[in-house]
Amino acid sequence: MLYAITGVDVPNSLEKRAANRATHIARLKQLQDEGRLLLAGPFPAIDSVDPGVAGYSGSLIVAEFPSLDAAETWANADSYVTGGVFADVTVRPFRKTLPA
Repeated sequence: MLYAITGVDVPNSLEKRAANRATHIARLKQLQDEGRLLLAGPFPAIDSVDPGVAGYSGSLIVAEFPSLDAAETWANADSYVTGGVFADVTVRPFRKTLPA
């Protein structure tokens, strides 16, 4: 089943994001290589593709896991959690409708 993982950044997270990005991206690439990643990306803190020093307010990952517990375990082990980028993480079941 698909799960939506939403992380909300701590204030002024840009430096922490940079420090933990390589590990975070490597984990996402592993999901992609396994054919389990639907999409992933950050929420810019301002209305811009490149928010610069404004940074990001959080991230969204939609990926396939065997269970909610497995998705939560994966999310809680991510470097953006362990490295203090995310103040809060929510994992919810997700049903893709469109595009088909």
